[in-house]
Amino acid sequence: MSHADNDHEDLAPSSTPGYKPSAAKSTDEYAKLDAEDESLARWKASLGIVPGAAGDASGPKVTVLTLELDSPTLPAGKKIAFNLNDTARLADTKKNPIVIKEDVEYNVRITFKVNHSIISGVRYIQVVKRSGVKVDKLEQMLGSYGPHPKGEPYVKNFDSDHSPSGMIARSGTYNVKSRVVDDDGEVYADWEWSFKLAKEWA
Repeated sequence: MSHADNDHEDLAPSSTPGYKPSAAKSTDEYAKLDAEDESLARWKASLGIVPGAAGDASGPKVTVLTLELDSPTLPAGKKIAFNLNDTARLADTKKNPIVIKEDVEYNVRITFKVNHSIISGVRYIQVVKRSGVKVDKLEQMLGSYGPHPKGEPYVKNFDSDHSPSGMIARSGTYNVKSRVVDDDGEVYADWEWSFKLAKEWA
């Protein structure tokens, strides 16, 4: 099996036995469902699900804006964040990997915008390899969303994790493939970046 096949398998969302995603509906179709139920209509309106709210349905359903790594051990004023539109910065991490301090608690935060339609079962998948060998995989559910009523982005904080430590962990560069994908396998974003572990934050 080729590396490309392995990557495709690694980045595929895990499936729940017996679960079958329902047919996709537009925002307008969701808005018109159970229209006579006032409390449900108010709840849907709070999510921006009202007739005619979908706007332009062309272009991507989701735009992933930033990926951020946060830790209570980060020095004051230091921030580790990627603007996903800055492809040059992402590419630069292959030559100049992000430095993450070993043996610390951290969490990943993602910011994304739902442009149109209702998205469901959306998750973030991250596969980490060193010297071509998979050493870690993270899969976190983002959830289901409609376009924000005020057009604002959503922010999702993932569960805390702990960075590895030791001389072996600090040797070499870790290459990461990240993906945002839904239950139907529709990919909203794919990107790559690199990091290395060190005794201190750079």
